[in-house]
Amino acid sequence: WHDGDVCNDRTVAALAKHSLLQAEAGAHMIAPSDMMDGRVGIIRRALDDKGYGGVAIMAYAAKFSSGFYGPFRSALGSDQCLGKGHKKTYHMDPRNGDEALREAGLDLCEGADSLLIKPGLPYLDIIWRVKNHFKVPTFAYHVSGEYALLKTGAEQGIIDYDRALIEVMMAFKRAGCDGVFTYAAFEIATLIKDGSYESFF
Repeated sequence: WHDGDVCNDRTVAALAKHSLLQAEAGAHMIAPSDMMDGRVGIIRRALDDKGYGGVAIMAYAAKFSSGFYGPFRSALGSDQCLGKGHKKTYHMDPRNGDEALREAGLDLCEGADSLLIKPGLPYLDIIWRVKNHFKVPTFAYHVSGEYALLKTGAEQGIIDYDRALIEVMMAFKRAGCDGVFTYAAFEIATLIKDGSYESFF
C-alpha cells in the first residue's frame, strides 16, 4: 500500500509468481481476483514463458465494491489487514456498468479465456451485457452475503430456501451464465439429482 492505494505493479508481479506456483502444482486454471490493471497479460506471458501455455485464465473481469462480501470478510478478517487502505480503491464502482464492459474487453485482449462477475445477483444486468457483447464463457460468483440472505430468510420462516435458491440459479442462467460459483453448490446438486426442484414450479 502507498498513501491508502494498492501498488498495482508490485502486486501484479507477485500475482505472476503465485500463478506460476499454482501451475507448477498442477492447476489447470488460474483465476486472479485482484482487479489490478494489466494482470491478465503479465500472468499469461509468465505462464507461456515457462511452458504452461495450456493453463487457462479466468479473469475476475468485474469485481464490484460491494456490501455483499460481509460474511466472508468477517470470517477472514481481511478488512483489518488493509490499514488505512480500502478495497474500493481498486474494486469497481457499483454505479458504473460501462466500465465493466471495458474491463472485460481488456482482460480478453490480454489473454483471458473466460470471465467472472462478482457479486452475482445484484449484477445480472452486467452478466447479460458481458455475455451478449463478448460471447465468451461467462460466470457469476454467488458470494457469501447473497448466500447468507437466503439462509437467514429461511431460518426466519420468510422464504422456502430450496425454492428460492433454485430461482436464483435460474436467474443466473437466464442472464447468460455458463456456470455459477456458489456456497450452495452441494445443495443445488442434491436438488437436481433427486429431481425435487421440479415440484417447485
